[in-house]
Amino acid sequence: MQRRALIACSLLAAPALRAQPAFPQRAVRIVVGYPPGQTVDVTARAYAAALQQAWGQPVVVDNRSGANGIIGAEAVKTAEADGHTLLFGTSGQMTINPAIYRRLPYDTMRDFAPVALGAASRLYLVANKALPVTNLPELVAYAKARPGRVSFGSGGTGITAHLAMEMLAARTGMELLHIPYRGSPAALTALLSGEVQLMIDAGTLLTPQIRDGHVRPLAVSSLERFAGMPEVPTVAEQGFPGFQVVTWSALFAPAATPPAVVEAINAQMQAAGRLEMVLNTVRAGGSEPRPLSTEQFADFVRSELAQWGEAARAANVTAD
Repeated sequence: MQRRALIACSLLAAPALRAQPAFPQRAVRIVVGYPPGQTVDVTARAYAAALQQAWGQPVVVDNRSGANGIIGAEAVKTAEADGHTLLFGTSGQMTINPAIYRRLPYDTMRDFAPVALGAASRLYLVANKALPVTNLPELVAYAKARPGRVSFGSGGTGITAHLAMEMLAARTGMELLHIPYRGSPAALTALLSGEVQLMIDAGTLLTPQIRDGHVRPLAVSSLERFAGMPEVPTVAEQGFPGFQVVTWSALFAPAATPPAVVEAINAQMQAAGRLEMVLNTVRAGGSEPRPLSTEQFADFVRSELAQWGEAARAANVTAD
């Protein structure tokens, strides 16, 4: 009797097992909301090559650039929710855009399923060498004695670098003057010429200037020092524990994508992040892979949405 019952159960379970086809069944499209050649695009292509090798199916990167990544995000939001169309999104696209746009055509947590974090990076706070400070506490004291007279440049209002500096100013009690430029390279030129005194931005832009002695590093925004530049202390260890600002790129799927598919992609992304070809590409862009489960990554995105939302409100930054 017991043997017949087990056979019956196995027969009943068989159709359910057959109803979950292997993934992927065809080519996978990874949408990048930015032009070819940008760091997020290069990172996405490294992961795409690793996933294609693992899955035995084509994995194609599709650049849908424009409107601060909004066009690419919309394309994935409305795609079939089966895992074959994914978004390689950025922190700006998925957590800063919701903080600043009054009428954004997508909601990060409602319209997407967070799949896997691909790469996370740090920002560097640097000063023009004429500014008489050598570390963050000295800067805070100097700026507090001159409210509104110490300036910082960024590549534009509402971008990561601008809001990160506003976040740091709010945490430290500094009142700084923001001067936006048309892109981070223009802001760097202004810093080097002394037109502005401070800047915070990605390592890909600033570490060559630091190594060549053109700017003075004051802090790094991650909780740990960067192994490639261990002499630069973190913001947290200079009197502001817990302060952390990171930029990142990651995979998202349309919201209704089956959880089993999302988990399978996450597992393969974590495996890909351990491959030398992916590691080399990610690190060349100043980032590191950060393996997180789907649940951990979803929690991380929620915390990022809250952090950038608070920063945008404090800086009174909005966009149409």
